[in-house]
Amino acid sequence: MVPCGAVLWRRLLRKRWVLGVVFGLSLVYFITSTFKQEERMVRDRTLLQVQEHEQPIMWKVKFSSGNSSQLSNQCRNSVQGKLLITDELGYICERKDLLVNGCCNVHVPSTKLYSCDSCLPNGCCSIYEFCVSCCLQPSKQHLLERFLNRAAIAFQNLFMAVEDHFELCLAKCRTSSQSVQHENTYRDPIAKYCYGEYPPELLPV
Repeated sequence: MVPCGAVLWRRLLRKRWVLGVVFGLSLVYFITSTFKQEERMVRDRTLLQVQEHEQPIMWKVKFSSGNSSQLSNQCRNSVQGKLLITDELGYICERKDLLVNGCCNVHVPSTKLYSCDSCLPNGCCSIYEFCVSCCLQPSKQHLLERFLNRAAIAFQNLFMAVEDHFELCLAKCRTSSQSVQHENTYRDPIAKYCYGEYPPELLPV
């Protein structure tokens, strides 16, 4: 035996005005939810824009006062070079002159400190290791700080990960979207590793 309530409910649903009410309530709920979601999106977008323009990104890069502050006898270095290596003290040397502690052998005549060989006045270099070594000059600190203050939100994920001058120079000298045009050709195919504030000058194609 079918309960009376179920029978009444079925009869009620057959009436067009009841279906109209249900449809109307559903439509009102949908429109209200859509407007609330749109309001949240506008509010979040506005908040993000205010933060971008009014609150500088809190970069955590630490600059040392020079290689005299190096307390450890171990060095980080640029690792990847087949012929040249730059250590975190700013020395650049041939890979064969790299000591077991990761530092360049400073007693070898070819080892140089803060060398800007292959680098142009705009801060772009043709060899990655020279870019890093030149970037590590203490005098470059203010230039790098200016860059960080101007860095677009697009670079935030990259540069928020670095913690000191050396890591910043490693990241800054790597080629990035700033070094290319049309996504497939270098702005300057020779000097493509840059530590400067701005990307390489756009060469005619």
